[in-house]
Amino acid sequence: MLRLAVPDLISNSYFPAAAAVELECFKEEGLEVALELIFPVDRAYQALREGTVDFVGGSAHAALAAFPEWRGVKLLCAQAQGMYWFLVMRADLGPQRGDLEIVKGRRIGAAPWVEMGLRQLLIAAGIDPAKNRVDLAPVPGAVGAGTNFGLTAAKALADRTIDGFWANGMGAEVAVRSGAGSVVLDVRRGDGPPGAFHYTMASLAATDSMIEQCPEVAAAAVRAIVRAHKRLKEKAAATQVGRKLFPPAQAELIAELIARDLPFYDASISPASVNAMNRFARDVGILAGTPSYEAVVASQHSMFWRS
Repeated sequence: MLRLAVPDLISNSYFPAAAAVELECFKEEGLEVALELIFPVDRAYQALREGTVDFVGGSAHAALAAFPEWRGVKLLCAQAQGMYWFLVMRADLGPQRGDLEIVKGRRIGAAPWVEMGLRQLLIAAGIDPAKNRVDLAPVPGAVGAGTNFGLTAAKALADRTIDGFWANGMGAEVAVRSGAGSVVLDVRRGDGPPGAFHYTMASLAATDSMIEQCPEVAAAAVRAIVRAHKRLKEKAAATQVGRKLFPPAQAELIAELIARDLPFYDASISPASVNAMNRFARDVGILAGTPSYEAVVASQHSMFWRS
């Protein structure tokens, strides 16, 4: 039994990986895979390094938390293209779409390593978080096994313990539907400064040693994600997975969120996106060098991509 860790479960962020397990896409490729929640994302990658899990389905840049300079790890494929978190602010603050001035002097909840995306985005938009007293910190209560960050963030926003959050689409949807929050930024769909789209992506990663020793397993895992992408074009498939993994309210929302994400379901990872992600990683201080595409992404020959 292989183990696949994700840092958030009641979410659309890593849904292709979860769906590949629950819709038996891995099994169709000859793999037995179990899904495991490990939060935050740096702990998931540490588990990969230690060998307690075999794959991580998380934010690509966060692999650097456990594998400095990309040594010992490779991205196998993308779960979807683009940075996928939303900036949501309390509705009573009167937020306007795209207006980042609202973050000044506010407390914004964001998970470890996830917050880097918002911090750099603000700097690129001309807002210095330190000078403008933007408090980027973990959401109260979002620590411990079983936590699902987006829902915890939405509740904290409703309880007014934070002024906003930077989190997944499920958390954003719950906050908006409750009336507690309004979306200020959706980077994947064009909000924010140029280049922010490529800061990171949801990916599937494995260790170099696993890829070298079991290339057929790595290739089958990629094909399982591609299978999941195809299956999730059916609304009923997303709902089926949601009903297995989510509370009832979120299970009924997930098909709509996945339908919005389908245009970004492309498992390939381009050299341009890797270059942009590495530039972001250097800007935030988690990467020193300029690793090649081949140092970051596993071989994408026909073995990985045949259907």
